Amino acid sequence: MSNEEKVYQPTYRPLTRYLAELVGTLVLVLMGCGSAVIAGGDVGYLGISFAFGISVMAMVYAFGGVSGCHINPAITVSMLVAKKICARDAVLYIVFQCFGAIIGAGLLYTIASGIPTYNIAIAGLGQNGYGILGSPAGYSMTSALIAEIVLTFIFVLVVHGATHERAPRGFAGIAIGLALTLIHIVGIPLTGTSVNPARSLGPAVILGIFDGTVALSQLWLFWVAPIIGGILAALIWKVFK
Repeated sequence: MSNEEKVYQPTYRPLTRYLAELVGTLVLVLMGCGSAVIAGGDVGYLGISFAFGISVMAMVYAFGGVSGCHINPAITVSMLVAKKICARDAVLYIVFQCFGAIIGAGLLYTIASGIPTYNIAIAGLGQNGYGILGSPAGYSMTSALIAEIVLTFIFVLVVHGATHERAPRGFAGIAIGLALTLIHIVGIPLTGTSVNPARSLGPAVILGIFDGTVALSQLWLFWVAPIIGGILAALIWKVFK
């Protein structure tokens, strides 16, 4: 999510950039979902929202100058539509983001399992879902689909604006982190808040291995909706830039 010139003319080797996407997504899942699994009872929805926002903000400042710090397939697809990244990089960014998310969720499960009272079927892994079985507040699939499209659109639009060459330098991480925090405050009761297909994939895969819950069967929505939202953000941003 660094300056546009760095996306067009990256100074780091491809593998370095891909690994930055892997590590950044790993941290997002481990710390964001970890706040829900390990500390959710103490910090509540507001604390979890800030955990996700702060995780992204920290990773933007850590890796923004390396890979652009997308750490989100919806952002990568949006940048591809906006012609800020080439197709080859976009595909490999997404692959490494997914691996990072799965590793992050695996680490979270390993850590959380260190206490005898942890039960993955009950506590989960911060997964996303809809309906009675998946949504924290029982929101329907239609509500979840619309919310994830709209929330992703808002978030990715902020990413485009905050990283534009005419935006104040040095503040992109703060704007992006706070935007994600705001979105989580609204979105957690709805779906647990995805706006990031990789973030949804990691917990769903680990849950599928150890518990077999509905997270994997509902995963499609958390790929389709955020990618639609990201594409819409790229198209709308072209009107403003």
